Amino acid sequence: MDLPKRLPTHVAIIMDGNGRWAQKRGLPRVHGHFRGAEAAREIIKTTRELEIPWLTLYCFSEENWKRSEEEISTLMNLLNEYLEKELPEIQKSGIRLKAIGRIWKLPEDVRKKLIETMEKTSNNKEMTLILALSYGGRQEITDAVKKIISEGINNPEDVTESIINKHLYLDMPEPDLLIRTGGEKRISNFLLWQIAYTELYFTDVLWPDFTKEEYLAALHDFSQRIRRFGGV
Repeated sequence: MDLPKRLPTHVAIIMDGNGRWAQKRGLPRVHGHFRGAEAAREIIKTTRELEIPWLTLYCFSEENWKRSEEEISTLMNLLNEYLEKELPEIQKSGIRLKAIGRIWKLPEDVRKKLIETMEKTSNNKEMTLILALSYGGRQEITDAVKKIISEGINNPEDVTESIINKHLYLDMPEPDLLIRTGGEKRISNFLLWQIAYTELYFTDVLWPDFTKEEYLAALHDFSQRIRRFGGV
């Protein structure tokens, strides 16, 4: 497939469908997460090859804490394994790792490895990979308001969009394209503040089957859209 003529600066992805992928094959849900991790590696690699500078992956939501202990443990172990094994490739590719969410809720060993990896990659400049972990859009806005109040900003006239932006989890460009796999057509509490003018792309493909070709198809679709940002 030819490369799109116009690429986004920031792609955000809701990686949905791991559990259903496994169930369709008569496998435990956790098997879908193993395959989903492989799909994530391919998409990260492709994003770097295309020189798209920002990629945000919705890895674990605040609501995901309600899942079974086995599934949560599997997801945390996969994250730890990714951070351990992929660091050399991340460094080689010039990828800076960041995270958004209530990181303090992660298991201590995972949180420690995450912070360590972010520190080690902090000077990389080719691409920024953001992992949304224990993340919720409403929670992010709530936490931002708490920070604003704690700083003594209580005059309503002083609360502007730029002030709210400043107090979000991370200063980053707003996503140009949001991709959701798995057939669902909803945002699921992801980057609610940041996606005001983001182009949305939904696909029935389950995340473990979301290949480089599927990714390029989404990028081609984006390249054909006319973005007016509320204008004529």
